Amino acid sequence: MSTCTTVSRDLDEPMAGTAATATTWLLLEQPGPWGAKALTSSHLDPALGRALEAAAQGTGVRVALIRRPGPHADLGTAPQRQVYAAHTVPGRVWLRSATTDDPGRLLDIDLAALGRGDHHTFDTALHGTPHTGDPLALVCTNGKRDRCCALLGRPLAAELSASGVDGVWEVTHLGGHRFSPTVLVLPYGYAYGRAQAHAVKEVLHGAQEGRVVVEGCRGNSAWERPGQAAELAVRTATGEFAAEALTVVLTRGEAPRWEVTVAHVDGRHWRVVVTQGASAPPRPESCGAAVLGSPARMDVVAVHALRSAALVG
Repeated sequence: MSTCTTVSRDLDEPMAGTAATATTWLLLEQPGPWGAKALTSSHLDPALGRALEAAAQGTGVRVALIRRPGPHADLGTAPQRQVYAAHTVPGRVWLRSATTDDPGRLLDIDLAALGRGDHHTFDTALHGTPHTGDPLALVCTNGKRDRCCALLGRPLAAELSASGVDGVWEVTHLGGHRFSPTVLVLPYGYAYGRAQAHAVKEVLHGAQEGRVVVEGCRGNSAWERPGQAAELAVRTATGEFAAEALTVVLTRGEAPRWEVTVAHVDGRHWRVVVTQGASAPPRPESCGAAVLGSPARMDVVAVHALRSAALVG
């Protein structure tokens, strides 16, 4: 059976620079079935879902629903729900945890502040505390958005959970259905595609040690897509895999060409030229798409180490 995932894999479509963008992730546990737009088509009060969507607009916060791997019978809502907030900008990374029996309390959070990396209202509204467990692996499994996410994502989440990996959750939407199974790893915010259980375990082990695994990586959600591709290119060129070592400090230009400046915590800088192209030949960007498309791809064409004089220029 041909799917958007098999076509993308067969064409060896590059994944760098395809991660969803968010400086902060806000995750609410919601058991039971999810619709295509889960915040307003699940057992969550749709009015609350709409209010959260509206509050998050323009803040850098991405709100998503999560649930434990396994069967999802329609049993109503859980009395206590897990809530996470994660800020992914290097140098200011954090992951907070809370539980609540009233999801409406999420509206008491200042999402604009949360997007900037300020978790105080999250802590006040939900009695949030630092997450002390293992890194989180969020596996996209929402088959109502694309069948590949359910066909490939749910078995991956189940396999990881059955093998004893802590911190595994199903999540409603990470984008890039054609790269299923897709995984977001928190706290650092790196997304992965075409994931397999052994590779996810390696990524989680690296995250626990503060390292990034570049193989299969789509990018860091803290950056826009040219920055995602540029940062991964610098990691590959330099062998720097410390999670918070690199920051995208400047992006100049517009599609189809950007110059991205990437900084290291030790003071080194690189200028990375990224161009946007159209993937060929046309292919289904999603199994639900009615027409074939040519997804945008981020191509790194040059990585230049900068000297101090070049930085001033």
